[in-house]
Amino acid sequence: MKKILVVLCLAVASSNLMAGSKVIATGGATNIEGNSGGGIVPWATINGYSSSDEWSVTTFAARVGVDDFTLDSYGVGASFNNQWELSFARQKLGLDTIGGELRQDVLGIKYKVAGELLYTAMPQISLGVQFKKNRDFALPAAVGAGDDSGYEFYVAATKVFFDAIAGRNLLLNTTVRSTEAHQTGLLGFGGQGVTRKLMFESSAVLLLNYNLAVGAEFKQKPNQLGFADEQHWRDLFAAWFINKNASVVLGYVDLGDIAGLTEQTGFYLSVEGTW
Repeated sequence: MKKILVVLCLAVASSNLMAGSKVIATGGATNIEGNSGGGIVPWATINGYSSSDEWSVTTFAARVGVDDFTLDSYGVGASFNNQWELSFARQKLGLDTIGGELRQDVLGIKYKVAGELLYTAMPQISLGVQFKKNRDFALPAAVGAGDDSGYEFYVAATKVFFDAIAGRNLLLNTTVRSTEAHQTGLLGFGGQGVTRKLMFESSAVLLLNYNLAVGAEFKQKPNQLGFADEQHWRDLFAAWFINKNASVVLGYVDLGDIAGLTEQTGFYLSVEGTW
């Protein structure tokens, strides 16, 4: 939690710094894997506010607290020309009931291939790849995971529809991810009988005004680790884009059953600073 507060204080303190020429909120937030999106789903958006020939740097810290687990995630991202995004996140899953922790590093790259979020009929479409490295593989190996690292590939399409609901703008996102990860990689990758699968993810966000938004997300999970069911993730969230240098996201998460522990629900908090 201290990392979250430090990021927020630095971001607010730097509110007079130039963060780029894109419209506020169009960089999205930073999800738990370090790339631009909502809380648990990557979008086609590019992080920060850099437009043509501009650079942007983003830092974030997030915490997910559910009944038996605590996930802390923090990292940094960079974008150029509103087309390229490079991100790094470090995750730590505290096994509050079982005892111990699992750590993972996530390196991501995203490229916008077509369309625009706001100004074209075609949605913004981006391709992304993530390399994930599990740093504590003894437990995942013991429950059947075959590898401590893996690649995930995704394509995302995101579009803002003006005056869609009661005069408010609506953002819709669809993401398709290719993965063989267990619990997003925190319980390893692959293993006997595990195949690479295509998973569906989605987001819907209502923009209440230029800097406040509420939304919901769904993340399909592959459920291929035999010792315990892996269930789909869902969240409801509210986002406050304070200015182009700072944003805060607070939400409710339902992660289903994890490692045999049932009904993992709780809160999600993320802060982001952009320069």
